[in-house]
Amino acid sequence: MLLENKTAVIYGGGGSIGGAMATAFAGEGAQVFLAGRTPEKLETVADKIRAAGGQAETAVVDALDASAVNDHIDAVMAKAGSVDVSINLITNEGLFQPLADISTPGFVGAVSKGLTTQLITTKAAARHMVKQESGVLLFFGGSDHANTSPGLGNVQVGMDAVESLRRQWAVELAPHGIRTVTLLTGGVIDTFPDIPEMEAAKRGIIDASPLKRAATMADVGNVAAFVVSDKGRSIASTQINISFGACYG
Repeated sequence: MLLENKTAVIYGGGGSIGGAMATAFAGEGAQVFLAGRTPEKLETVADKIRAAGGQAETAVVDALDASAVNDHIDAVMAKAGSVDVSINLITNEGLFQPLADISTPGFVGAVSKGLTTQLITTKAAARHMVKQESGVLLFFGGSDHANTSPGLGNVQVGMDAVESLRRQWAVELAPHGIRTVTLLTGGVIDTFPDIPEMEAAKRGIIDASPLKRAATMADVGNVAAFVVSDKGRSIASTQINISFGACYG
């Protein structure tokens, strides 16, 4: 199995993308630690993993609370003996409006929240990974400078900011054997609500791909599992495009 004897910490592990990654990691032998603010969602993912024979633990952790994040990662380290993978899937609050219609405090607050959680969780994991001289920090969303469209508000700006943060981590942590990788996505349509209002958005994502396809949650999990495994060890300090060619990065 790709991730046997590996430990993965997933912030936002109760969400659809977090759950997909956790399920794929556990299926490849990893012990997964799911962290988030909603215990019911975390336990739903963990129960599914356990039912399939995998290892999963949950913890209620507010990623905006540095003390709570550090206490949790220290507990993971004490129990598992290593922190091999850390992923933060907590995104900015999406304000899908023209920039002129978004209040300045609203815009700044939403982007700041996403950056703050990324900084806190990455610092916590890096503290242990530097001592190990190994580890993978996986990010999700990515920066696609070639494709922009009106009405995205703070969404792409926030992703660009996180990707810039990831690049800075890369140059600082690579000397310690730590890989930083972003999965660049044009949208995962099976995470969208199944309502008529979302059909145009789903079709737009599919039509943007030369292959006329969109990544599924299973695709996300499978690619993520390979990237963080030792078989993906040459993938570092970069984005991996999982958009079926819709994004250019």
